[in-house]
Amino acid sequence: MSKEKKFVCEKNEELELDITDLGSTGEGIGKIDGYTLFVKDALIGDKVRVKVIKTKKNYGYARLLEIIKPSEFRVEPECPVARQCGGCQLQHCSYEKQLSWKEEKVANCLRRIGGVPVYTEEEYKKIVAGKSDGSKSVENTLNGTPIIMEPILRMDRPVHYRNKAQFPVGYDKDGNLVAGFYAGRTHSIIPQTDCLIQHECNKQIVETVLEFMKKYKVTAYDEKKNKGIVRHILTRVGKTTGEVMVCLIINAKKLPYPEEFVEMIRNCGINLEIKSITVNINREKTNVILGEKIETLYGHSYIEDYIGDIKYRISPLSFYQVNPEQTKKLYQTALEFADIKESEVVWDLYCGIGTISLFMAQTAAKVCGVEIVPQAIEDAKQNAELNHMTNTEFFVGAAEDVVPTQYEKSGGKLRADVVTIDPPRKGCDEKLLETVVKMAPSRIVYVSCDPGTLARDVKVLVERGYEVKRVRACDMFGGSFHVETVVGLQRKSM
Repeated sequence: MSKEKKFVCEKNEELELDITDLGSTGEGIGKIDGYTLFVKDALIGDKVRVKVIKTKKNYGYARLLEIIKPSEFRVEPECPVARQCGGCQLQHCSYEKQLSWKEEKVANCLRRIGGVPVYTEEEYKKIVAGKSDGSKSVENTLNGTPIIMEPILRMDRPVHYRNKAQFPVGYDKDGNLVAGFYAGRTHSIIPQTDCLIQHECNKQIVETVLEFMKKYKVTAYDEKKNKGIVRHILTRVGKTTGEVMVCLIINAKKLPYPEEFVEMIRNCGINLEIKSITVNINREKTNVILGEKIETLYGHSYIEDYIGDIKYRISPLSFYQVNPEQTKKLYQTALEFADIKESEVVWDLYCGIGTISLFMAQTAAKVCGVEIVPQAIEDAKQNAELNHMTNTEFFVGAAEDVVPTQYEKSGGKLRADVVTIDPPRKGCDEKLLETVVKMAPSRIVYVSCDPGTLARDVKVLVERGYEVKRVRACDMFGGSFHVETVVGLQRKSM
Protein backbone atom coordinates (compact mmCIF):
# COMPACT_ATOMS: atom_id res chain seq x y z
CA MET A 1 0.00 0.00 0.00
CA SER A 2 1.50 3.34 -1.05
CA LYS A 3 2.03 6.02 1.56
CA GLU A 4 -0.13 9.11 1.33
CA LYS A 5 1.88 12.01 -0.07
CA LYS A 6 2.59 14.67 2.53
CA PHE A 7 1.58 18.22 1.63
CA VAL A 8 4.51 20.60 1.11
CA CYS A 9 4.21 24.21 0.01
CA GLU A 10 6.14 25.49 -2.98
CA LYS A 11 8.17 28.67 -2.92
CA ASN A 12 6.27 31.68 -4.41
CA GLU A 13 2.96 29.81 -4.07
CA GLU A 14 0.04 32.01 -2.96
CA LEU A 15 -2.37 30.53 -0.42
CA GLU A 16 -5.26 31.40 1.87
CA LEU A 17 -4.55 30.62 5.49
CA ASP A 18 -6.30 30.71 8.87
CA ILE A 19 -3.97 31.90 11.62
CA THR A 20 -4.56 29.74 14.69
CA ASP A 21 -1.60 30.56 16.94
CA LEU A 22 1.34 32.90 17.54
CA GLY A 23 4.99 31.89 17.51
CA SER A 24 7.57 32.75 20.18
CA THR A 25 8.52 36.01 18.44
CA GLY A 26 4.96 37.10 17.67
CA GLU A 27 4.60 35.75 14.14
CA GLY A 28 1.29 34.21 13.06
CA ILE A 29 1.07 30.43 12.65
CA GLY A 30 -1.24 28.64 10.24
CA LYS A 31 -1.45 25.07 8.95
CA ILE A 32 -2.41 23.56 5.60
CA ASP A 33 -2.89 19.79 5.68
CA GLY A 34 -0.52 19.58 8.64
CA TYR A 35 2.15 21.77 7.05
CA THR A 36 3.03 24.79 9.23
CA LEU A 37 3.58 28.29 7.89
CA PHE A 38 4.97 31.20 9.90
CA VAL A 39 3.68 34.61 8.78
CA LYS A 40 5.11 37.89 10.11
CA ASP A 41 2.45 40.54 10.91
CA ALA A 42 -0.37 37.96 10.90
CA LEU A 43 -2.42 37.58 14.07
CA ILE A 44 -4.27 34.73 15.71
CA GLY A 45 -7.84 34.80 14.33
CA ASP A 46 -6.85 36.36 10.98
CA LYS A 47 -7.81 34.81 7.64
CA VAL A 48 -5.06 35.87 5.25
CA ARG A 49 -3.63 35.50 1.77
CA VAL A 50 0.09 34.82 1.83
CA LYS A 51 3.02 34.16 -0.49
CA VAL A 52 5.41 31.37 0.48
CA ILE A 53 8.99 32.69 0.62
CA LYS A 54 10.93 29.80 2.17
CA THR A 55 10.21 26.11 2.69
CA LYS A 56 11.60 23.36 4.92
CA LYS A 57 10.54 19.74 5.25
CA ASN A 58 7.85 20.27 7.90
CA TYR A 59 7.39 24.04 7.94
CA GLY A 60 7.91 27.20 5.95
CA TYR A 61 7.72 30.98 5.97
CA ALA A 62 5.30 33.22 4.10
CA ARG A 63 4.79 36.94 3.53
CA LEU A 64 1.47 38.54 4.33
CA LEU A 65 -0.22 39.82 1.15
CA GLU A 66 -3.78 40.53 2.27
CA ILE A 67 -5.96 40.29 5.34
CA ILE A 68 -9.14 38.65 4.07
CA LYS A 69 -10.86 38.67 7.45
CA PRO A 70 -9.22 40.46 10.39
CA SER A 71 -8.89 38.96 13.86
CA GLU A 72 -11.03 40.34 16.65
CA PHE A 73 -7.72 41.25 18.34
CA ARG A 74 -6.38 43.27 15.40
CA VAL A 75 -5.98 47.04 15.85
CA GLU A 76 -4.49 49.79 13.69
CA PRO A 77 -0.86 50.46 14.76
CA GLU A 78 -0.28 53.99 16.03
CA CYS A 79 3.18 54.06 14.42
CA PRO A 80 3.12 54.65 10.64
CA VAL A 81 6.17 52.42 10.04
CA ALA A 82 5.32 49.66 12.52
CA ARG A 83 5.24 46.93 9.88
CA GLN A 84 8.53 47.88 8.18
CA CYS A 85 10.48 48.60 11.37
CA GLY A 86 11.95 45.67 13.29
CA GLY A 87 11.44 47.22 16.74
CA CYS A 88 7.78 46.40 17.46
CA GLN A 89 6.29 43.09 16.37
CA LEU A 90 2.82 43.34 17.96
CA GLN A 91 1.54 46.88 17.52
CA HIS A 92 -1.24 45.46 15.35
CA CYS A 93 -2.47 43.39 18.34
CA SER A 94 -4.71 44.77 21.09
CA TYR A 95 -2.83 45.37 24.33
CA GLU A 96 -5.08 43.01 26.30
CA LYS A 97 -4.29 40.18 23.88
CA GLN A 98 -0.58 40.98 24.02
CA LEU A 99 -0.69 40.58 27.80
CA SER A 100 -2.61 37.29 27.80
CA TRP A 101 -0.34 35.87 25.08
CA LYS A 102 2.78 36.79 27.05
CA GLU A 103 1.42 35.13 30.18
CA GLU A 104 0.55 31.98 28.22
CA LYS A 105 4.01 32.00 26.63
CA VAL A 106 5.71 32.00 30.06
CA ALA A 107 3.39 29.34 31.49
CA ASN A 108 3.77 27.11 28.45
CA CYS A 109 7.59 27.26 28.58
CA LEU A 110 7.65 26.45 32.29
CA ARG A 111 5.35 23.45 31.70
CA ARG A 112 6.86 22.15 28.47
CA ILE A 113 10.57 22.81 29.09
CA GLY A 114 10.73 23.12 32.86
CA GLY A 115 8.30 20.35 33.73
CA VAL A 116 6.60 22.62 36.29
CA PRO A 117 2.75 22.72 36.32
CA VAL A 118 2.43 26.51 35.93
CA TYR A 119 -0.83 27.91 34.52
CA THR A 120 -2.30 31.32 33.92
CA GLU A 121 -5.44 32.09 35.86
CA GLU A 122 -7.53 31.81 32.69
CA GLU A 123 -5.98 28.45 31.75
CA TYR A 124 -6.67 27.08 35.21
CA LYS A 125 -10.29 28.27 35.18
CA LYS A 126 -10.90 26.45 31.89
CA ILE A 127 -9.38 23.23 33.22
CA VAL A 128 -11.44 23.37 36.42
CA ALA A 129 -14.61 24.10 34.40
CA GLY A 130 -13.86 21.08 32.20
CA LYS A 131 -13.56 18.82 35.25
CA SER A 132 -16.82 19.84 36.85
CA ASP A 133 -18.17 16.27 36.42
CA GLY A 134 -15.56 15.03 38.90
CA SER A 135 -14.34 12.30 36.55
CA LYS A 136 -10.70 13.04 37.34
CA SER A 137 -9.06 15.31 39.87
CA VAL A 138 -7.56 18.59 38.67
CA GLU A 139 -4.20 17.61 40.23
CA ASN A 140 -4.05 14.39 38.24
CA THR A 141 -5.05 16.18 35.06
CA LEU A 142 -2.31 18.77 35.57
CA ASN A 143 0.33 16.22 36.61
CA GLY A 144 0.91 17.83 40.01
CA THR A 145 -0.34 20.60 42.24
CA PRO A 146 -0.84 23.58 39.94
CA ILE A 147 1.03 26.87 40.39
CA ILE A 148 -1.18 29.73 39.29
CA MET A 149 0.65 32.72 37.84
CA GLU A 150 -0.04 36.04 39.48
CA PRO A 151 -1.52 38.67 37.12
CA ILE A 152 0.97 40.16 34.68
CA LEU A 153 2.32 43.58 35.63
CA ARG A 154 0.83 45.76 32.91
CA MET A 155 1.83 49.17 31.63
CA ASP A 156 -0.54 52.12 32.05
CA ARG A 157 -0.06 52.95 28.36
CA PRO A 158 2.51 51.17 26.17
CA VAL A 159 3.88 54.25 24.39
CA HIS A 160 6.86 56.59 24.99
CA TYR A 161 8.11 54.29 27.75
CA ARG A 162 11.76 53.76 26.75
CA ASN A 163 14.50 55.85 28.38
CA LYS A 164 17.20 54.74 25.92
CA ALA A 165 17.32 55.03 22.13
CA GLN A 166 19.93 54.05 19.55
CA PHE A 167 19.33 55.53 16.09
CA PRO A 168 21.56 54.23 13.27
CA VAL A 169 22.60 56.94 10.81
CA GLY A 170 23.16 56.41 7.08
CA TYR A 171 21.95 57.25 3.60
CA ASP A 172 18.87 56.15 1.66
CA LYS A 173 19.01 54.86 -1.93
CA ASP A 174 18.92 58.45 -3.23
CA GLY A 175 21.86 59.51 -1.08
CA ASN A 176 19.81 61.44 1.47
CA LEU A 177 21.03 61.50 5.07
CA VAL A 178 18.65 59.51 7.32
CA ALA A 179 18.32 58.21 10.86
CA GLY A 180 15.80 55.73 12.17
CA PHE A 181 15.69 52.01 12.93
CA TYR A 182 16.68 48.86 11.13
CA ALA A 183 14.04 46.88 9.27
CA GLY A 184 13.58 43.42 10.77
CA ARG A 185 16.61 41.14 10.31
CA THR A 186 18.40 43.68 8.10
CA HIS A 187 20.66 46.71 8.36
CA SER A 188 18.44 48.77 6.06
CA ILE A 189 17.44 51.95 7.87
CA ILE A 190 13.73 52.83 8.05
CA PRO A 191 13.78 56.65 8.37
CA GLN A 192 11.95 57.61 11.56
CA THR A 193 12.87 60.31 14.08
CA ASP A 194 9.59 60.20 16.04
CA CYS A 195 9.48 56.68 17.51
CA LEU A 196 6.25 55.87 19.34
CA ILE A 197 7.92 53.91 22.14
CA GLN A 198 10.83 56.32 22.73
CA HIS A 199 10.75 59.52 24.77
CA GLU A 200 9.23 62.41 22.83
CA CYS A 201 12.40 64.53 23.13
CA ASN A 202 14.27 62.20 20.76
CA LYS A 203 12.64 63.70 17.66
CA GLN A 204 14.18 67.13 18.23
CA ILE A 205 17.54 65.69 19.27
CA VAL A 206 17.88 63.37 16.26
CA GLU A 207 16.74 66.00 13.79
CA THR A 208 19.23 68.46 15.31
CA VAL A 209 22.05 65.93 14.87
CA LEU A 210 21.08 65.47 11.20
CA GLU A 211 20.94 69.25 10.76
CA PHE A 212 24.43 69.56 12.28
CA MET A 213 25.79 66.85 9.96
CA LYS A 214 24.35 68.53 6.89
CA LYS A 215 25.49 72.02 7.91
CA TYR A 216 29.08 70.99 8.65
CA LYS A 217 29.30 68.19 6.06
CA VAL A 218 29.94 65.48 8.67
CA THR A 219 29.45 62.13 6.94
CA ALA A 220 27.46 59.12 8.06
CA TYR A 221 29.15 55.75 8.48
CA ASP A 222 28.99 53.20 5.65
CA GLU A 223 29.39 49.78 7.27
CA LYS A 224 30.11 48.05 3.95
CA LYS A 225 33.02 50.38 3.11
CA ASN A 226 33.97 51.02 6.76
CA LYS A 227 34.08 54.74 5.97
CA GLY A 228 32.26 57.81 7.24
CA ILE A 229 32.03 59.27 10.73
CA VAL A 230 28.66 59.11 12.57
CA ARG A 231 27.47 55.55 13.20
CA HIS A 232 24.68 55.93 15.78
CA ILE A 233 22.93 58.53 17.90
CA LEU A 234 22.43 57.29 21.46
CA THR A 235 20.18 59.07 23.94
CA ARG A 236 19.22 58.39 27.53
CA VAL A 237 16.52 60.20 29.48
CA GLY A 238 16.08 60.21 33.25
CA LYS A 239 12.33 59.67 33.59
CA THR A 240 12.32 60.98 37.18
CA THR A 241 15.11 63.57 37.04
CA GLY A 242 14.46 64.88 33.52
CA GLU A 243 18.20 64.69 32.75
CA VAL A 244 19.16 63.96 29.13
CA MET A 245 22.28 62.38 27.63
CA VAL A 246 23.26 62.65 23.97
CA CYS A 247 26.09 60.47 22.72
CA LEU A 248 27.35 60.18 19.14
CA ILE A 249 29.05 56.91 18.26
CA ILE A 250 31.73 57.82 15.74
CA ASN A 251 34.22 56.10 13.44
CA ALA A 252 36.93 58.72 14.02
CA LYS A 253 39.43 59.87 16.62
CA LYS A 254 37.53 63.13 17.10
CA LEU A 255 34.20 64.67 16.13
CA PRO A 256 34.59 67.59 13.70
CA TYR A 257 33.20 70.93 14.97
CA PRO A 258 32.59 69.71 18.56
CA GLU A 259 31.82 73.17 19.97
CA GLU A 260 29.24 73.83 17.26
CA PHE A 261 27.70 70.42 17.92
CA VAL A 262 27.39 71.13 21.64
CA GLU A 263 25.81 74.53 20.96
CA MET A 264 23.23 73.07 18.57
CA ILE A 265 22.27 70.21 20.92
CA ARG A 266 21.99 72.50 23.96
CA ASN A 267 19.62 74.72 21.95
CA CYS A 268 17.59 71.99 20.25
CA GLY A 269 14.38 73.13 21.98
CA ILE A 270 13.47 70.25 24.30
CA ASN A 271 11.87 70.96 27.68
CA LEU A 272 14.37 68.78 29.60
CA GLU A 273 17.88 69.53 30.82
CA ILE A 274 20.81 68.38 28.67
CA LYS A 275 23.27 67.12 31.31
CA SER A 276 25.66 65.06 29.21
CA ILE A 277 27.00 65.35 25.64
CA THR A 278 29.62 62.75 24.76
CA VAL A 279 31.18 60.90 21.85
CA ASN A 280 31.88 57.18 21.90
CA ILE A 281 34.73 56.11 19.64
CA ASN A 282 34.18 52.86 17.75
CA ARG A 283 36.55 52.40 14.81
CA GLU A 284 36.08 48.64 14.54
CA LYS A 285 34.43 46.97 11.57
CA THR A 286 31.74 45.39 13.71
CA ASN A 287 28.02 45.22 14.39
CA VAL A 288 28.68 46.04 18.05
CA ILE A 289 27.32 49.53 18.54
CA LEU A 290 29.50 50.96 21.31
CA GLY A 291 33.27 51.17 21.59
CA GLU A 292 35.14 51.35 24.88
CA LYS A 293 36.39 54.96 24.76
CA ILE A 294 34.12 57.86 25.74
CA GLU A 295 34.98 61.56 25.57
CA THR A 296 32.85 64.17 27.31
CA LEU A 297 32.10 67.27 25.24
CA TYR A 298 29.74 68.94 27.73
CA GLY A 299 28.58 68.34 31.30
CA HIS A 300 29.20 64.93 32.80
CA SER A 301 29.79 61.51 31.25
CA TYR A 302 26.62 60.32 32.98
CA ILE A 303 23.09 61.23 34.01
CA GLU A 304 21.22 60.24 37.16
CA ASP A 305 17.79 58.70 37.59
CA TYR A 306 15.69 56.87 40.17
CA ILE A 307 13.96 53.52 40.37
CA GLY A 308 11.72 53.88 43.40
CA ASP A 309 13.78 55.66 46.07
CA ILE A 310 17.13 54.41 44.78
CA LYS A 311 19.27 56.79 42.73
CA TYR A 312 21.45 55.44 39.90
CA ARG A 313 24.30 56.99 37.92
CA ILE A 314 24.09 55.94 34.25
CA SER A 315 26.83 56.23 31.62
CA PRO A 316 26.55 55.45 27.88
CA LEU A 317 27.99 51.99 28.58
CA SER A 318 25.80 51.20 31.60
CA PHE A 319 23.17 48.50 31.46
CA TYR A 320 20.06 50.12 32.89
CA GLN A 321 16.53 48.87 32.35
CA VAL A 322 14.87 50.88 29.59
CA ASN A 323 11.43 51.12 31.23
CA PRO A 324 11.93 52.51 34.76
CA GLU A 325 8.25 52.57 35.70
CA GLN A 326 7.85 48.86 34.97
CA THR A 327 11.31 48.12 36.39
CA LYS A 328 10.15 49.47 39.73
CA LYS A 329 7.23 47.00 39.66
CA LEU A 330 9.56 44.19 38.54
CA TYR A 331 12.09 44.80 41.32
CA GLN A 332 9.41 45.26 43.97
CA THR A 333 8.06 41.86 42.92
CA ALA A 334 11.54 40.33 43.15
CA LEU A 335 11.97 41.87 46.61
CA GLU A 336 8.58 40.52 47.70
CA PHE A 337 9.43 37.01 46.42
CA ALA A 338 12.81 37.15 48.19
CA ASP A 339 11.18 37.88 51.56
CA ILE A 340 14.53 39.01 52.99
CA LYS A 341 15.07 39.21 56.76
CA GLU A 342 17.35 41.83 58.35
CA SER A 343 19.98 39.23 59.30
CA GLU A 344 20.19 37.60 55.85
CA VAL A 345 22.93 37.66 53.20
CA VAL A 346 21.97 37.99 49.52
CA TRP A 347 24.07 37.15 46.47
CA ASP A 348 22.97 39.04 43.35
CA LEU A 349 24.30 37.38 40.19
CA TYR A 350 24.58 39.35 36.92
CA CYS A 351 24.13 42.50 38.99
CA GLY A 352 24.92 45.11 36.29
CA ILE A 353 25.21 48.56 37.86
CA GLY A 354 23.64 47.26 41.06
CA THR A 355 19.99 47.90 40.27
CA ILE A 356 18.57 44.80 42.01
CA SER A 357 21.44 44.71 44.54
CA LEU A 358 20.53 48.10 45.97
CA PHE A 359 16.85 47.21 46.13
CA MET A 360 17.76 44.12 48.18
CA ALA A 361 20.25 46.06 50.31
CA GLN A 362 17.40 48.14 51.73
CA THR A 363 16.38 45.06 53.72
CA ALA A 364 19.33 42.61 53.85
CA ALA A 365 22.28 42.49 56.23
CA LYS A 366 24.63 42.27 53.24
CA VAL A 367 24.40 42.00 49.45
CA CYS A 368 27.21 40.64 47.24
CA GLY A 369 26.91 41.48 43.55
CA VAL A 370 28.70 39.83 40.63
CA GLU A 371 29.05 41.24 37.10
CA ILE A 372 31.46 40.59 34.22
CA VAL A 373 31.66 44.21 32.98
CA PRO A 374 34.29 46.18 35.00
CA GLN A 375 32.68 49.57 34.27
CA ALA A 376 29.34 48.27 35.51
CA ILE A 377 30.93 47.21 38.80
CA GLU A 378 32.49 50.66 39.18
CA ASP A 379 29.03 52.13 38.55
CA ALA A 380 27.55 49.73 41.12
CA LYS A 381 30.05 50.84 43.77
CA GLN A 382 29.36 54.50 42.98
CA ASN A 383 25.62 53.87 43.13
CA ALA A 384 26.00 52.27 46.57
CA GLU A 385 27.91 55.35 47.76
CA LEU A 386 25.36 57.63 46.13
CA ASN A 387 22.64 56.00 48.24
CA HIS A 388 24.81 55.81 51.40
CA MET A 389 24.66 52.01 51.46
CA THR A 390 27.57 50.34 53.24
CA ASN A 391 26.25 46.76 53.26
CA THR A 392 27.22 45.89 49.67
CA GLU A 393 30.25 44.23 48.07
CA PHE A 394 30.81 43.82 44.33
CA PHE A 395 32.97 41.35 42.38
CA VAL A 396 34.17 41.69 38.77
CA GLY A 397 33.96 38.57 36.60
CA ALA A 398 31.62 36.07 35.02
CA ALA A 399 29.17 34.83 37.62
CA GLU A 400 29.87 31.24 36.54
CA ASP A 401 33.55 31.81 37.44
CA VAL A 402 33.39 34.16 40.43
CA VAL A 403 30.83 32.28 42.52
CA PRO A 404 32.52 28.83 42.23
CA THR A 405 35.92 30.46 42.95
CA GLN A 406 34.62 32.24 46.04
CA TYR A 407 32.95 29.01 47.14
CA GLU A 408 36.21 27.06 46.80
CA LYS A 409 38.18 29.79 48.60
CA SER A 410 35.78 29.53 51.52
CA GLY A 411 36.39 25.79 51.76
CA GLY A 412 32.74 25.16 51.01
CA LYS A 413 31.61 27.50 53.80
CA LEU A 414 30.25 30.21 51.51
CA ARG A 415 26.54 30.52 52.16
CA ALA A 416 23.69 32.70 51.02
CA ASP A 417 20.24 33.02 52.51
CA VAL A 418 18.86 34.37 49.25
CA VAL A 419 20.27 34.31 45.70
CA THR A 420 18.89 36.57 42.98
CA ILE A 421 19.70 35.76 39.35
CA ASP A 422 19.08 38.15 36.45
CA PRO A 423 21.08 36.66 33.55
CA PRO A 424 21.29 37.69 29.89
CA ARG A 425 18.97 36.09 27.34
CA LYS A 426 21.11 32.92 27.12
CA GLY A 427 20.39 32.12 30.78
CA CYS A 428 22.79 30.60 33.31
CA ASP A 429 25.78 28.33 32.97
CA GLU A 430 24.99 24.97 34.62
CA LYS A 431 28.24 25.22 36.63
CA LEU A 432 26.86 28.39 38.22
CA LEU A 433 23.53 26.75 39.04
CA GLU A 434 25.38 23.79 40.63
CA THR A 435 27.35 26.19 42.85
CA VAL A 436 24.21 28.11 43.81
CA VAL A 437 22.67 24.82 44.94
CA LYS A 438 25.81 24.04 46.99
CA MET A 439 25.47 27.44 48.69
CA ALA A 440 22.06 26.15 49.84
CA PRO A 441 20.07 29.40 49.88
CA SER A 442 16.64 28.98 51.36
CA ARG A 443 15.19 31.10 48.54
CA ILE A 444 16.15 31.82 44.93
CA VAL A 445 14.61 34.64 42.90
CA TYR A 446 15.16 34.27 39.15
CA VAL A 447 14.45 37.33 36.96
CA SER A 448 14.41 36.48 33.27
CA CYS A 449 14.00 38.16 29.89
CA ASP A 450 13.64 34.82 28.05
CA PRO A 451 10.95 32.28 29.03
CA GLY A 452 12.77 29.42 27.28
CA THR A 453 16.10 29.69 29.09
CA LEU A 454 14.24 30.53 32.32
CA ALA A 455 12.33 27.24 32.09
CA ARG A 456 15.51 25.30 31.28
CA ASP A 457 17.31 26.70 34.34
CA VAL A 458 14.29 26.30 36.63
CA LYS A 459 14.20 22.62 35.67
CA VAL A 460 17.82 22.25 36.88
CA LEU A 461 17.00 23.93 40.20
CA VAL A 462 13.84 21.86 40.71
CA GLU A 463 15.75 18.65 40.04
CA ARG A 464 18.26 19.69 42.73
CA GLY A 465 15.85 20.26 45.58
CA TYR A 466 13.98 23.50 44.93
CA GLU A 467 10.30 24.06 44.24
CA VAL A 468 8.60 26.89 42.42
CA LYS A 469 6.40 28.90 44.74
CA ARG A 470 5.44 32.03 42.80
CA VAL A 471 5.53 33.21 39.18
CA ARG A 472 4.70 36.62 37.77
CA ALA A 473 5.30 38.14 34.35
CA CYS A 474 5.97 41.82 33.74
CA ASP A 475 5.33 43.67 30.49
CA MET A 476 8.41 45.84 30.05
CA PHE A 477 8.18 46.17 26.27
CA GLY A 478 4.66 46.86 25.05
CA GLY A 479 4.19 46.28 21.32
CA SER A 480 6.96 43.66 21.20
CA PHE A 481 7.13 39.90 21.87
CA HIS A 482 9.53 40.35 24.82
CA VAL A 483 8.42 39.64 28.38
CA GLU A 484 10.16 39.67 31.76
CA THR A 485 9.35 37.09 34.42
CA VAL A 486 10.05 36.71 38.13
CA VAL A 487 10.08 33.18 39.62
CA GLY A 488 10.38 32.57 43.36
CA LEU A 489 11.82 29.20 44.40
CA GLN A 490 12.27 27.68 47.86
CA ARG A 491 14.45 24.84 49.11
CA LYS A 492 12.22 21.85 49.83
CA SER A 493 13.72 21.15 53.23
CA MET A 494 12.57 24.57 54.41
